[in-house]
Amino acid sequence: MSGKLDGVVVIDLTRVLAGPLAGQMLADLGAEVIKVEQPGAGDESRRYGPPFSGDDAAAGGSSFFLAANRNKKSVTVDFSQPAGRQLVQDLARNADVVLENFRVGTLARHGLDATTLRALNPRLVYCSITGFGQSGPYAQRPGYDAIFQAMGGLMSSIGHPDGEPNGGPLRTGLSITDVITSLYADVAVIAALYARDARGGTGEHIDIALLDSTVAAMSHVAMYYLISGQQPPRRGNAGNGGVPSQVFTCSDGALMLTVGNDAQFRRFCAALEMPELLADERFATGVQRIRHRDALVPLLEARFRTAGVAHWLERLIAADIPAGPIHDMAAVFADPQAVHRGLRRPATGSSFGALDVVANPIHYAEAPVQSYEAPPRVGQHTEEVLARRLGLDAERLQALRAGGVI
Repeated sequence: MSGKLDGVVVIDLTRVLAGPLAGQMLADLGAEVIKVEQPGAGDESRRYGPPFSGDDAAAGGSSFFLAANRNKKSVTVDFSQPAGRQLVQDLARNADVVLENFRVGTLARHGLDATTLRALNPRLVYCSITGFGQSGPYAQRPGYDAIFQAMGGLMSSIGHPDGEPNGGPLRTGLSITDVITSLYADVAVIAALYARDARGGTGEHIDIALLDSTVAAMSHVAMYYLISGQQPPRRGNAGNGGVPSQVFTCSDGALMLTVGNDAQFRRFCAALEMPELLADERFATGVQRIRHRDALVPLLEARFRTAGVAHWLERLIAADIPAGPIHDMAAVFADPQAVHRGLRRPATGSSFGALDVVANPIHYAEAPVQSYEAPPRVGQHTEEVLARRLGLDAERLQALRAGGVI
């Protein structure tokens, strides 16, 4: 079955995570994504390990790289050489999208910037992903995910309150700003393709910044500040909305629950066999429970410690209360719902040993996402792509390889 983006050709000049993830999503949806890498070394994230899949760490099968590069073709080109620059320009002439995440101005020195490539191909959608954007006083600064978690307000909203044990800001263990930015980039690219094709337009230059994306993703936390002028308090594993909404420690572990409205609270009290809470005016409404959080939570903590996780989850789920166990990754993939949804998929054609990958979460009724081709080795598709897309013969390819261009 064909993918939604069949026929779309993407030249992926990105490295590390945000850009490659954006390219991977387009590839999952059916686009032909040609990943252009430096000869020999390739994407630096290939070496972000351990762990590595397979026996050969030098092959570049780091978990970091494998998470973001399936369904792509790898072509090695040294575009610092004029012949290499020409190859990438020629690929872009007949492409639909270019993704890049170089520091501002770098690709202009190689004739691969948006202005140059869109002059060669006015229909090209050119997406630049950088830390701080194409303009502004910080445009030339480097940056990685954790910097934008700090500067975008995310770290200030995560962690336990100051003064508590281990209090203070925290970053997420996951490189979440890279993931968020990749999704904003994909939305922008697909919208630009639609405007070009459905409305008779031309291409576009998209400017996506990790800082901008992080601030946008702060959503209701940012709005808390914008309407109140106050910093939302950090509450550790407790939510800032309904109460109770947090982790509770049981006799043999912990669980997470959220009671989002008054009807749920009544069922919650019944499940815990604590009718006295319903008679307490301090807990009668959601607003009152938030105001009296410090009085309610200790009562609930004491109750949860009287039995195990399985006992409480059975009662909470029967009462239709949103609740769940706190899974490690082994438990995630063993969970019956995850198994049913196919969240772990075998990759095909792996040269990194037996390889499973995380499934794409998009479920189309028609033309489902079903391609899980393993991420490529460095330069695995160089000759095939350059011969097919640019018509280069074996003699020309050999000359380019001898000159270190590919």
